[in-house]
Amino acid sequence: MADQESGGVISRSDMKFGDWIDKWFAGLRVEDTTKGGYEPKIRLHIKPHLGAKKLRDVTDDDLDALYQKLETAPCPSNRGKPLGAKSVRHIHNILSGALDAAVAKKLIRFNPAATANPPTLRQIKAQQRKYVVLDDAETSRFLGGIWTPCGKRGCGPMHFCTRDAPLWTTYTATGVRRSEALGMMWDLIHWDECAIELEWVVVEVGNKSVLRRLTKDGDDNAIIYVDQALMSVLKIQQERQELWKEKVGEDWDDHGLVFARDGYMLRKDGITPGGAQDAGQVSARWRTTRARLELPERFRIHDWRHSKVTNDLDAGENPVEVSANVRHHSPGYTMSQYGKRRVEGARKLASGTAQRIGLGRIG
Repeated sequence: MADQESGGVISRSDMKFGDWIDKWFAGLRVEDTTKGGYEPKIRLHIKPHLGAKKLRDVTDDDLDALYQKLETAPCPSNRGKPLGAKSVRHIHNILSGALDAAVAKKLIRFNPAATANPPTLRQIKAQQRKYVVLDDAETSRFLGGIWTPCGKRGCGPMHFCTRDAPLWTTYTATGVRRSEALGMMWDLIHWDECAIELEWVVVEVGNKSVLRRLTKDGDDNAIIYVDQALMSVLKIQQERQELWKEKVGEDWDDHGLVFARDGYMLRKDGITPGGAQDAGQVSARWRTTRARLELPERFRIHDWRHSKVTNDLDAGENPVEVSANVRHHSPGYTMSQYGKRRVEGARKLASGTAQRIGLGRIG
């Protein structure tokens, strides 16, 4: 019988740990996207190392050895590089959840993950790469590039050269996530108020892209406010979509999506026009656009979000509104992630203080 104080567990069962984690995973009540993230980590990293051990024999030393191996040994699923601290910490969280459930079922008395030593939050933060941002001038040049027709034969409103211009513009102007733009609905755009409700998202679950309701940040009434200029861009997108509807006819399966799959290069086994786009293919097209316009190689779709927040704060915009429009849970979070000393803002603050207290009257 293992000693609880040394990190062992006491069990009434000879169940293998691999069998238990499979059972736990099958009954897990979480979002499909969350399960989709758990599955490869369990299959590739947890079960090969711990699956054959008896549940009662798993110790904190076993977990520590696993974490160390994952952080140092080449990993085939990570392009031959060891896993980063954040991934290993996620694996620890999965193990902790599975072992907690085993304690609740009275299969073991003690959770060895509670005394294990996964990567710390400080170590995770130290490994995080700084995100790439484009300033307002670079963003303006980018917008000019994506809206410039190629001039080749067949060039027009339905040509591939400006096919994604409205979508890329929406990312730059709003800072919404990839999933949120792909889930935008026509009936949730309030044209007169220049407001857009974000009620749906398109997310990747396994090898499929799925349309589902927005649950990010627990925001039941996510509304962003935009400029009339973006509304004009969405009108262009609406006009283009009507052209595609006319072209594909009854094959168009209308879901009310603003950035629905169009009729360009359809495959018999592919997505029906009018349905949700394949999120992976959108990212692939982004990489092509990024290379064509010679943007930084690491610049992702999500980095438009970072760029917008950074540029808004640099321009002296109200942090409360900046935070609200990207739906951070608080302005404090926004400033903790993006806050920095801005010289002009500091000077303005000093000048305002001096005027309020009559500093200039001294002497």
